[in-house]
Amino acid sequence: MSARSDLVPLQPGDRAPNLVLDAITQEGKIALDDFRGQKPVLVGLFRGLHCAFCRRHIAAQARLDPELREKGVESLTVVNTPIERARLYFRYHPMPNLLAASDPERASHRAFGLPNLEFTQNETNWPYKVSIAAAKDMRVVMPSELPGPMDPFAASEFLDKKDNYEVTEADEQMMATGHGQLIGQFLLDRQGIVRWSFTEVPEGGRYMFGAPNPQELMSAVSQVAQ
Repeated sequence: MSARSDLVPLQPGDRAPNLVLDAITQEGKIALDDFRGQKPVLVGLFRGLHCAFCRRHIAAQARLDPELREKGVESLTVVNTPIERARLYFRYHPMPNLLAASDPERASHRAFGLPNLEFTQNETNWPYKVSIAAAKDMRVVMPSELPGPMDPFAASEFLDKKDNYEVTEADEQMMATGHGQLIGQFLLDRQGIVRWSFTEVPEGGRYMFGAPNPQELMSAVSQVAQ
């Protein structure tokens, strides 16, 4: 599948689209319109659970949930993993009060303007295409998790082994079509307007595999919670 070259992430001031997704951690559906007019919501759009970096981002967002709730802000995690596989994962890796939804088609990512990065032999046109060589030149720095700076592929393999994560057929299907899906977090106010965001898109991949500064995020939360 060719990468779409017209996707641009939503920015502060943009109105978020409605999404209706299958709930993972409860029954039924979850819609962004459920929050509109009610509460601000932090929406985390991640790759599938096969992504070792995303598993850590999801856990980090879950750890912030008590602080968010204290300020009247909800938190929604969206993963590109089929629902049964996702439910199995969270059954064995429970996260208290986690509200999560399944989006294996990545419709939510497209709706928020997050490109699905295509890996190529020699062409780079960030954030839509990147050559394998350029991707391998990237360095992931996670002092508490990795023995040193590593390229993303080696780092992912190292973390999977560390987690004892077994890739399933469902994971392989997601990786085949969305291995390069860029991710992001978007803070929406009560009217569904983006007030803060953090994505992997800017500056040629500088923020790939990174996470937002918690203080910066909570400062934005304080503003929308007023």
